[in-house]
Amino acid sequence: MTVPIWAWAAVLGVILLMLAVDLLAHRRAHVVGVREALAWSAVWVALGLAFGAVIWWVWGAEFAGQYFAGYVIEKSLAVDNVFVFAIIFGYFAVPREYQHRVLFYGVLGALVFRAVFIAAGSVLIASFAWILYVFGAFLVLTGIRMALHRDETVDYENNAVLRVFRRLVPATDRFHGKKFLVREAGRRVATPLLTVLVLIEVSDVVFAVDSIPAIFAVTQEPFLVFTSNAFAILGLRAMYFLLADLMHRFVYLKLGLAAVLVWVGVKMLLLDVWKIPTALSLGVVGAILATAVTASLLRTSAVSRKE
Repeated sequence: MTVPIWAWAAVLGVILLMLAVDLLAHRRAHVVGVREALAWSAVWVALGLAFGAVIWWVWGAEFAGQYFAGYVIEKSLAVDNVFVFAIIFGYFAVPREYQHRVLFYGVLGALVFRAVFIAAGSVLIASFAWILYVFGAFLVLTGIRMALHRDETVDYENNAVLRVFRRLVPATDRFHGKKFLVREAGRRVATPLLTVLVLIEVSDVVFAVDSIPAIFAVTQEPFLVFTSNAFAILGLRAMYFLLADLMHRFVYLKLGLAAVLVWVGVKMLLLDVWKIPTALSLGVVGAILATAVTASLLRTSAVSRKE
């Protein structure tokens, strides 16, 4: 797949433009409701699908299929981010009207970190082909661990990142509107919003360690890995506001995400035995997620009726 420099520049231009539009639309701190989140989710999904259509038109169906497979995998694994974001916001009691601002800068940082990870992964694969098997084994083990520990919660009071941050950066426990830094007693201190932003950035780096190798399982084209990641991540804020209040309904979703990781890991391990077609891989991922969501809704609906 040959991708000219201008194509990379055009994609980055579109991403920056959409980020600017999003920032302008949410320049006033307010609570993002379900209707607004649904509208923005539709915009981001439409943008991701439209880019896939461009890939199909310019480079053909096979590369478009790889893009869509990567997009669906990243979009599904991003739901796990939503779980964590909801926990962090709840732990620090972040007012809902300031949550979008934190997530905006969180997504901006996520795009930068993932670009670095993708570049590093591409170099490793080009230099050491066997690294794909390492990625595959890692994904299988990660999926198994996620399934076994899906009900565990993080104790942020004893979180190592939080302890180091509080030791290095003077902080206040009071919110000051949407500010990340304020001046108190003649010195600059971090507000809880900056603390939350740091935790969200760190958690996304941890998630990227899983999701980037997962996308390399369906395509080794850096352009497709980056764009599928980017267009999926751009809709993360809207996804959060759409799903945050419904997280308790998706009781089997983490189990489904664990199965997705195991599946793509196995796919990567079988590269030299059987190259699983992209369409089949995408179909299996879709079936796993649909089963997990349906089972979750049926289970929680049954519990609600009993109550």
